[in-house]
Amino acid sequence: MQTLLIILPIFSIIFLLIKWYSTSRKDSLPSPPKFPIIGNLHQLGLYPHRTLQSLAKRYGPLMLIHLGRMPVLVVSSAEGAREIMKTHDHVFASRPQRKLFDILVYGSKDVSTAPYGEYWRQLRSICVLHLLSVKRVQSFRTVREEETQIMMEEIKHCSPSSVPINLSQLFSMITNDILCRVTFGRKYGGESGREFKELFMEFTELLGSFVIGEFVPWLDWLTSVSGLYTRANRVAARFDKFLEEVVDYHVNRYQDDDDHVTSNVDHVGSSSESDAQGHNDFVDVLLSLQRTNATGFPIHRTAIKCLMLDVFVAGADTTSTILEWTMTELLRHPRVMKKVQDEAKKVVGNRTFITEDDLVHMHYLKAVVNEAFRLHPPIPLLVRRESTQDIKLQDYKIASGTQVIVNAWAIAMDSKYWDQPEEFVPERFMNGYIDVKGNDFELIPFGAGRRGCPGTMFAMAIIEIVLANLLHQFEWALPEGVENLDMSETFGLTIYRKVPLIALASPKK
Repeated sequence: MQTLLIILPIFSIIFLLIKWYSTSRKDSLPSPPKFPIIGNLHQLGLYPHRTLQSLAKRYGPLMLIHLGRMPVLVVSSAEGAREIMKTHDHVFASRPQRKLFDILVYGSKDVSTAPYGEYWRQLRSICVLHLLSVKRVQSFRTVREEETQIMMEEIKHCSPSSVPINLSQLFSMITNDILCRVTFGRKYGGESGREFKELFMEFTELLGSFVIGEFVPWLDWLTSVSGLYTRANRVAARFDKFLEEVVDYHVNRYQDDDDHVTSNVDHVGSSSESDAQGHNDFVDVLLSLQRTNATGFPIHRTAIKCLMLDVFVAGADTTSTILEWTMTELLRHPRVMKKVQDEAKKVVGNRTFITEDDLVHMHYLKAVVNEAFRLHPPIPLLVRRESTQDIKLQDYKIASGTQVIVNAWAIAMDSKYWDQPEEFVPERFMNGYIDVKGNDFELIPFGAGRRGCPGTMFAMAIIEIVLANLLHQFEWALPEGVENLDMSETFGLTIYRKVPLIALASPKK
């Protein structure tokens, strides 16, 4: 009896431990084995969107990995993405703090990287209502059409002599020129243009840098020794000097033209004359809002610079990248290219230049762009989110402070949602029930919910007008001796072509 009295409590404790363990395992996310200290960092490889897709196939569309000490929920299904970015959007709307972003973006005070809260809501409302609204985007139609015409003329100069055209370079140039005019009120050419381009490239390269200290804090000294933080501080200071000069120029112009600016707080200018003078660019709008307090809350100078950075940095690289990948796929699929050209001919007849009014009728072109976004989302792993409270997600417990990566590329390549996902088939979008605006979680290159990109419409306007005219005005072919395009990727802030896209153009007869 005495032995039984000793054994029974022991068995009870063991039973309770087993029950607790099985219950906790049931509530825990599936997770691949990890190494001490580094966790699963070694498994990311050169192309994290691809390796995380492979892990998800084994461990499930919701899985937990550890990047150093940091727990990260990886979402690889449309259902999971919907729960993160719609059902529980308020819980996952914040951003984790990142030291490199703090250095480069004024202590992470921009729309993209600021933590969720009142400041972020105010800044985003400025973007949505005053910078990237339908009315504002339409107001810059002339800028987009003028820059597209300039690009077409440059191609015409090359086409008679069969000079190979670096389309990667051209796409970067036109995107930068449009965004410079829209944001800063002018283009930057010559020596100043070269310096600005180099500065911008270094800035975006740093934004996409891997920082070991983010994941293993006690190894942050390695990042310091490597000189990354020193370089980031130097680039941030140079970019700040540039933005200060832009703002000062606009402020000084306001002093000379105060009545004009005040009367244009809500005016949307679109004429080339207005643009040439710099009036009604984004800096003008922001300074007008600041002076009149039209938003109901103060807009500080740092906030103005942050919004300038957001519009330019978020828009330039991603837009030029998708132009590059779309033309890549069209060169690989002549049948699709011919179909777009036939549609353009049907819409505009004998006119040479396609305007934005014509784009409304070019449904197949829009399908081509959607398919390019599906196969080549510029940011395949959406910018990381962070949970702000404990929550249960599909029967799994997610702790507060868990970071979240949504693998938009893996979702867009899932045969559960897409027939023949590896193939470039624009026809799949001709039914029109899925688009890239963030309402359909099978395709979310711009994200969705509170943290979705507010510049979707602006980016699409540039992409469509450029592609339509490239395909309508020219025939395109690969250079002599090139049979297959190199499809290698380079992973950074965006996924772009490792090898520049080179093609031959000849005027259409």
